[in-house]
Order: sequence, then structure tokens, then C-alpha cells
Amino acid sequence: MLTLMAGGCGLSSITSGLGSSIFGSSSSTPEVAPGVNEEQLLSAAKSNDQPVTAGPIGEVAAGCPRLSISPRGTNLTIYEDGRAGDGLAIMHRGEITKTARECQLEPGRVTVRYGFSGRVLLGPRGRPGNITLPVNILVTDAKREKVTTDKMTVAVPVAVDNPIGYFSAVRSVTFDVPEGSRPGEFEVFVGFDQGAQGAG
Repeated sequence: MLTLMAGGCGLSSITSGLGSSIFGSSSSTPEVAPGVNEEQLLSAAKSNDQPVTAGPIGEVAAGCPRLSISPRGTNLTIYEDGRAGDGLAIMHRGEITKTARECQLEPGRVTVRYGFSGRVLLGPRGRPGNITLPVNILVTDAKREKVTTDKMTVAVPVAVDNPIGYFSAVRSVTFDVPEGSRPGEFEVFVGFDQGAQGAG
């Protein structure tokens, strides 16, 4: 699903998608309203249990760089030490379920305001409290070469009586577009860091 909104000297576009989940079942996906903000993304995450699939989301929007979930970055499962891969040893699992982006185009450069949201579920060995998960951001050019990277974390409070917590985050990245290149040839990837302690 792709919603486009053009106005002024900038271009805004919102994307969302669907996939499958070991914790969820199939259902319809509500569109995220135009404009990238944490409240809308959080609301969208809470209203739908279905995560996006990894890879490009939607199509290139009038020259705006694409937003994709990085390969293997949609989910992050944390296990007890030494028990990676054991379903009974899962402490918690993070899932990115919604994404959105808009961009501001200028001569020779572009600013992408991107956001994502999702949820964290306690597993059989999970502990309530504030759960922090690492996220990597990568921007690539038309040749899939690295342009810039960033790192961040999302923090999600999860309680015993409510073992599902939700998160949303919005950030911006600005980068140069060399002469002869188009902004739509670039791609912004977001995804959980699979190198996190206990990941499996």
C-alpha cells in the first residue's frame, strides 16, 4: 500500500506492508495516515498484529529514496544465555510491523524522515520491565554501496499482566546526491541488530 502526498517544494510519501508472524495471524492492514510521526505509527502497530516483509516496501515514489526493512531485520529474538534456538528459552521477541517515510528534495541532496513501529512480546523465559533492543540504519546508493549508517535503540516497557509492549521511532537522515544520480536510486534500510547479546 502506498499513499502519496505532494505539496510545496517537498514530497511526502507513506508506506506500509504486511507479512507473517509466529506470534500473530493474518488480518487486514490499516493504512498509516500521511505524515511521519510516532503517534500514528504507534497507533498503527497496536491496531495490527501483522509485520511487514523484509525488503523494499512499495515502489519508488516520485524520486524519493526507498525505505526497506533490512534482510533478517524484521524480527529479533533474544534467548537465555547458551540456549539460542530453543523455543522454550525465548526471553522476548521484537517485531517491526509498520514503516513510513517522507522526503524533502533539494538540489544535490535529500532529507528522508523515516519512522517505524512494532511490538515486543515476552517469551516463556521473559522478564517484565523495560526491554531495550538495538536497531541499525543503513543508506545505500544505486550500486548498493554504503552512503551512511546510524544506530539507535528502542525501549519498550512490558508487564506480567500485559506481555506485549509497543514502540515507535522517527528519525531523519540527510545525504548528498551526486550529479548524474537520482534520489530514487538510494535506499534507506532499518532493522534490528542481529548481533545483540542473546540473539538467535
